[in-house]
Amino acid sequence: MDQLNPAHEIKPLEGFTVGVTAARRAEELGNLLERRGAEILHAPALRIVPLSDDAELLAATTRLTETPPDVVVATTAIGFRGWLEAADGWGLGDALRERMAGAQLLARGPKVRGAVRAAGLREKWSPASESMAEVQRRLLDEGVQGRRIAVQLHGEPLSGFSEALREQGADVVGVPVYRWLPPEDIRPVDRLLDAVLARSMDAVTFTSAPAAASLLKRAAERGIQKELLAALSGEVFAACVGPMTAAPLERHGVPTGQPERFRLGPLVQLLCAELPGRVRPLEISGHQVGIRGHAVIVDGELRAVPPAGMALLRVLAERPGWVVPRAELLRALPGSGRDEHAVETAMTRLRSALGTPGLIQTVVKRGYRIATDPAGT
Repeated sequence: MDQLNPAHEIKPLEGFTVGVTAARRAEELGNLLERRGAEILHAPALRIVPLSDDAELLAATTRLTETPPDVVVATTAIGFRGWLEAADGWGLGDALRERMAGAQLLARGPKVRGAVRAAGLREKWSPASESMAEVQRRLLDEGVQGRRIAVQLHGEPLSGFSEALREQGADVVGVPVYRWLPPEDIRPVDRLLDAVLARSMDAVTFTSAPAAASLLKRAAERGIQKELLAALSGEVFAACVGPMTAAPLERHGVPTGQPERFRLGPLVQLLCAELPGRVRPLEISGHQVGIRGHAVIVDGELRAVPPAGMALLRVLAERPGWVVPRAELLRALPGSGRDEHAVETAMTRLRSALGTPGLIQTVVKRGYRIATDPAGT
């Protein structure tokens, strides 16, 4: 098989496969990843209920215009803008803006702050950390007894946030500016889950907490949540746009990576640093080799390798120089059967894909091994 990238520098995400769970801005994120060489598996883990059709939002908005809040917590820019647009459509926009102008308005981060100011309003305070935990601490330090606090939700109830305020005597009104529902077609999500469990996925990206929660819920429905958590805690990197997004995963003990700035660009930059950094360089028979998700770099050239060949190579690379029996390699093949001839076929294709003789040695009547001497054959 020909090398994938013979004429120019290898892109940071070439040879890696990344799952995209986003429903909103999925195309933008996918394009950013593909420009850096990644293969994408798009599986939107949820869908958005249109704001103008949401009876819950109308009820919350009406309640706040009739009984003004003391505090308004705005959590997302798109949600805040959508809330005001929906209120305008219901004829409640002017009243809602008036109530917000008379309240203590807190904006979770700079994007929300921009949306607030674009609406002709002014925030009282915004945390530098963009953290809801910091917003919560500020409110509790100020005291919330008897205060009505409107909290713009970001797709799922902020139970820990709201409950802490209620415990201290606040009247918390949750404002569901958009609601998430499972996707109408669940098959892409199931394909993503299967790929994660098979470790044919190198990373999964999450841009909202509801998407992470939805993926976990679907895995639980299929009875594979334990296996999903194990994969995301090991070989498959969980990349989250920020701490709010990561919360459902971290509650299940999954380690996550988050960029310093909670944006799509920095999220992609995080993957560009993290995934190549996970590749352990090997010197095999005098050649420099790096094993990526579905490709191998041999002496600076990226070469595509079929899934069966990648499975064999990973097992061999765990013990360079050691002979691995055919029976063990057979168990590593995707959909492995009982015929060891499948190992020989996959090995032939692997050697052809690598394009460099001598990287893998045959040990007669025993198995195969990665060559560790310059004269490997």
